[in-house]
Amino acid sequence: MSQDTTAASAATSNTGDALENLLHENRRFPPSADFAAHAVIQAGEYEEAAADRPAFWAKQARGLLSWHKDFTETLDWSNPPFAKWFGDGQLNAAYNALDRHVENGLGERVAIYFEGEPGDTRTYTYAQLTEEVKKAANAFESLGVVKGDRVAVYLPMIPEAVITLLACARIGAVHSVVFGGFSADALRSRIDDAEAKLVVTADGTYRRGKPSALKPAVDAALTAPGHTVGHVVVVKRNGENVDWIEGRDLWWDDSVGAASAEHTAVGHDAEHPLFILYTSGTTGRPKGILHTTGGYLTQAAYTHKAVFDLHPETDVYWCTADVGWVTGHTYVAYAPLINGATQLIYEGTPDSPHQGRWWELIEKYKVSILYTAPTAIRTCMKWGREIPSKYDLSSIRVLGSVGEPINPEAWMWYRDVIGANAGGNGEKKENPAPIVDTWWQTETGAQMIAPLPGVTATKPGSAQTPLPGIAVDVVDEMGESVPNGSGGYLVIREPWPAMLRGIWGDEQRYKDTYWSRFDSMYFAGDGAKFDDDGDVWLLGRVDDVMNVSGHRLSTTEIESALVSHPSVAEAAVVGAADETTGQTVVAFVILRGSAVDDPDIVTTLRNHVGKEIGPIAKPKTILVVPELPKTRSGKIMRRLLKDVAEGRDVGDASTLADNSVMQQIADSLKK
Repeated sequence: MSQDTTAASAATSNTGDALENLLHENRRFPPSADFAAHAVIQAGEYEEAAADRPAFWAKQARGLLSWHKDFTETLDWSNPPFAKWFGDGQLNAAYNALDRHVENGLGERVAIYFEGEPGDTRTYTYAQLTEEVKKAANAFESLGVVKGDRVAVYLPMIPEAVITLLACARIGAVHSVVFGGFSADALRSRIDDAEAKLVVTADGTYRRGKPSALKPAVDAALTAPGHTVGHVVVVKRNGENVDWIEGRDLWWDDSVGAASAEHTAVGHDAEHPLFILYTSGTTGRPKGILHTTGGYLTQAAYTHKAVFDLHPETDVYWCTADVGWVTGHTYVAYAPLINGATQLIYEGTPDSPHQGRWWELIEKYKVSILYTAPTAIRTCMKWGREIPSKYDLSSIRVLGSVGEPINPEAWMWYRDVIGANAGGNGEKKENPAPIVDTWWQTETGAQMIAPLPGVTATKPGSAQTPLPGIAVDVVDEMGESVPNGSGGYLVIREPWPAMLRGIWGDEQRYKDTYWSRFDSMYFAGDGAKFDDDGDVWLLGRVDDVMNVSGHRLSTTEIESALVSHPSVAEAAVVGAADETTGQTVVAFVILRGSAVDDPDIVTTLRNHVGKEIGPIAKPKTILVVPELPKTRSGKIMRRLLKDVAEGRDVGDASTLADNSVMQQIADSLKK
């Protein structure tokens, strides 16, 4: 997310009149009377938090967490930008997620429903999950892991991933999860930066019906000398043959399976490091985002409860994110369990073994809260509404969006096709499930901007308003707040509990990256706009804001305009260097149905963008492609598209879910 001053100054401080039409959204969807009456959070939370922000967060910390030692000071901001929240308190993350629920009589409540891609299933109650985490904690300690040591985690979306994270937290070890799609080199750089003592991995996983290996990447990462890893614990997941180094490698079942289930959780300081998570796409030395314990868990638990209107006694929650990303940390491994919820974890993709897989799982487990990414929603749109319409999705109560701005068309499809499904027979709910569009980052640790489903009249495409206790603003080049109807830079004006505590091993880089652009404000690196109602619209990364002949144009807005045309299934827009205009707009689109054979489709789409936004926003080039390059987490790799748009050789595509996509694009362009 690091942005230098040049990139920042290329962002928009006023998004211009060209965006007014697209960001003027008149549709409002207030909560139903019944939903509002039973909502967990009421409107008064905003006023309470605004009156005394530290007192508000102290109340949440004591109400949502159990403390081994209570804190006496809520916030120490004496050395900005380094915050201390609840600094003299002590607690244990694993105890909060597990033991206390068992002690309070909830041991038989289901904590995790697991469904593997091949269809294998496991169910863990809170009592069973607590036992597994205790055994893993004992096993890791027997391998020499002590409080403060770092543990690298390279696992698929299986229960052992959550067990590993909680076992580390239990003993005070610092986990560093590396997404299973990253290369051996990326894994090694993260192991070296964190000086990890232990690696936990699996022989492999499943990907679209085929076994996929993981351990070979670990072996390759540890081939060269000089690393700090003493042991590798391997989960046997898909039975792939793997190389084995005696004395270093141990099977999970032999290590964890043989360990004692007796383990006492001790309190750790609230500011004790909980995890390091390296941001993707870094160049040079990896950038390890550091999160600590007390403040992170407080905001994670509060936002999970408030934003999803969580009723843990009855809800079944499903966040589709991989544990390799921060969403899988906060809203899979920690917050749901801290709040005593029942959640679904699924190993596979939305289209394996068929394109109705997600909806099949929602029907099977009666999922009531679904949290997923706009890319996944748009992909399901492309496949057609008739697929989810076959399934009974009537259990859905709240829908969430995360990871990137969601365009209004995808938002409305999500509401009408998923949120209004009343039984898979074409019937519609009178009151569709509310959608909570959330903005936050690896660095913020937890959600920062989102509607509250029982309070807010939701608006398609807008994340809307900062959550209670969060001070978000949009400022101009000089750091001054912009008025409604204007755009600029998204900043955070006050410290928040789940904020990153720095970049691992590099305090100066932390200051330079996040706190140097504006005085005494955290710069998120995103462009944003207040609409006429004062609601926040995210415009994407500042380097995704193009300067075309002096006009500031957001790639997000042009993508939204393209996708709003009935012929377009998906779109990605990049700015390409142009000698005359500075930058020019290049769009890559996937077409629906018969539009593929329309010889005038490019002209039609250019005119459509001109109509939706303004003539200046018309793409100079629209390239029709069969697929878009996406990572395994579903994010579009616009960097690769920019290489194509500017005529360069395509850069590293190793993190793509399908490496053949770039060749498909190249082949389609030759035609």
